[in-house]
Amino acid sequence: MEILRYLIDALTPFNLMLALAGVTLGTIIGALPGLSATMAVAILVPFTFAMAPASGLIALGAIYTGAIYGGAFSAILVNTPGTPSSIATTFDGYPMAKRGDGGLAVTLATIASVFGGLVGATILILLAPPLANVALAFGPTEYFWLAIFGLTLISALSVGNTLKGLIGACIGLLLSTIGVAVVGGDVRYTMNSQILLGGIDITSALIGLYCIPVVIDLVASKAPHLSVLEDARGYRLPEALRISWASKFNMLRSSLIGTVVGILPGAGGSIAGLIAYSEARRASRHPERFGTGEPNGIIATEASNNATVGGGFIPTLVLGIPGTPPDAIILGALLVQGLKIGPSLFNEQGNVVYTFMFGLLIATVLMLPVGLLLGRYAYKSIVRIPKSLLVPTVAFLTILGSFAIHSNPHDMQMMFVLGVLAWILQRYGFAPSPIVLGLVLGQIAEQGFVQSYMIGNATNALTAMFFGRPISMAIIAFSLLTLFYPLLTSLFSRRRKAPLVEATDTVVKAQKAVQTVYRDVPAIAFGAVFVVIGVLAYLQIKDMSAMGSVFPGTLSSVLVLLSLMLITFQVGRPKAPGKVEEPGAVKPSTVRRFAIVVAMAVWALLLPSIGFFVTSLIAFLVLTVIATFDRPSSREVALYAVSAVVIVGSFYLLMDQVLGLRMPAGLLF
Repeated sequence: MEILRYLIDALTPFNLMLALAGVTLGTIIGALPGLSATMAVAILVPFTFAMAPASGLIALGAIYTGAIYGGAFSAILVNTPGTPSSIATTFDGYPMAKRGDGGLAVTLATIASVFGGLVGATILILLAPPLANVALAFGPTEYFWLAIFGLTLISALSVGNTLKGLIGACIGLLLSTIGVAVVGGDVRYTMNSQILLGGIDITSALIGLYCIPVVIDLVASKAPHLSVLEDARGYRLPEALRISWASKFNMLRSSLIGTVVGILPGAGGSIAGLIAYSEARRASRHPERFGTGEPNGIIATEASNNATVGGGFIPTLVLGIPGTPPDAIILGALLVQGLKIGPSLFNEQGNVVYTFMFGLLIATVLMLPVGLLLGRYAYKSIVRIPKSLLVPTVAFLTILGSFAIHSNPHDMQMMFVLGVLAWILQRYGFAPSPIVLGLVLGQIAEQGFVQSYMIGNATNALTAMFFGRPISMAIIAFSLLTLFYPLLTSLFSRRRKAPLVEATDTVVKAQKAVQTVYRDVPAIAFGAVFVVIGVLAYLQIKDMSAMGSVFPGTLSSVLVLLSLMLITFQVGRPKAPGKVEEPGAVKPSTVRRFAIVVAMAVWALLLPSIGFFVTSLIAFLVLTVIATFDRPSSREVALYAVSAVVIVGSFYLLMDQVLGLRMPAGLLF
């Protein structure tokens, strides 16, 4: 009966209003790259101090869970994950949107997110204290291998390009070592520049690596950015419910994976999404459909990453160990409210904690109508926006989002540089996802690796430290299985499909359909470049301490080895024949691509000196001209000009007046 009283407390009109407002705000923030859940929670924490403790925590938890879900919108509609947790959502979400199923994809993401969030919140309510012991069983070695497991997952999912995926993961890990070392404090790879002392910001890198290539390719042709077939069919809730029911085991499995991964501090939704996605692909009867617009891929990712919210609160509330930055901020709010964190919290102040938990459950339920209402119009709206407005708007959001993280123009410039490099690499088979995940997991991997290395050296049991612990051995086994599973599957399928030959008087030899694998010349060139990068990175470690050098030194060696393997595999293959252009094919516009790269480069360079509003307004108009293929009418010109002023001006006021961010004044205002 006491539990029922906590539920009634969570259902008061004021708490319901806070949950609804928090979920709505969080969803919108999560859908905008750069405006993270951490930023929203941090800004709103002071407003909760005047509220009752449970009400304030409900508002913060609702914003957090809404932001994790909101990342799916941009992942599906513009191929840019709003949060790192939505990285795997881009694999099938954007292909579905491109073929006209964007509304269905958003609805599937909503249903899966709600289900995963409910599973995570329910387990939080029922099993918080005993499950917190799971987090205590993980030491530095286990966290290192868990990070490696995540990287092998994303690399193995690079179908046909596993080696390139592993190289991309090494590049991402190396990028994460730039700046001050997490263990030892060495200054590494900064090239004597103060700009790089703080390292590469993960969120700005995420925006650049995913969003800039999309912007560049949007202006390559006149073709519409998304299919318009969806307009008449809406969000297709009955169809989405049928698909979700058919995938109920995938949804439940993914939710449990997300909850367990969420319990581990630092693991987060990005690892949970990848593990769930990989498991869904492995268990599917049609694994070849994943990556081409498979609904089960979206269901697995969104169910798991939203389940991490409830799972992440388990170590936060029971052990005082926040799993993510939003958890850390909410933990701080708990302490300010005078709550004592630990196992005794559930007995001494159970009214606050259980009311908060039920509030989180209610906020997750409210995510369904909020998500469906936003999703009903999100796809239609983005389809109807002409390229002339969509391109500058998306580009503006990348500049704005990367700047708003720390009010630092250098983050914005680094975002742009990484984005252009990602576009080049992506054209030759190096996907951005392994690089991003390497950046996301870099600090976890390095801290676990260095601590394990130091303990192993001190106890003269280095091998046993890395390979002799039961949980570590299990994670290593899963990593190896993930890497070699595609190879084993193809070998077994070949044996099963071997034709049976009957003994007859007449023997007819059937022609074998052999797909020739040709030499990838760009891969050889990039392999040589990566060998040079690896060697130069290794030479730099001689001036570092043992703690600061062991991780980048190992990474450099692995990068050189993988790059040499890539070159070796390509050299022995036959030369590819010349490409025959299809008649009537429209050639992408190289001039427009180059023009938008130059325009955005000038934008990022001049913004700190001239000012945010003026620079952004001029750049917005320039990008509108670049993205316009047909001669606009006078009415369209006026519409584009007014839209530029409204979009740039409204976001400027939001950042400057509402969020209180430091905006560069420059020469003009």
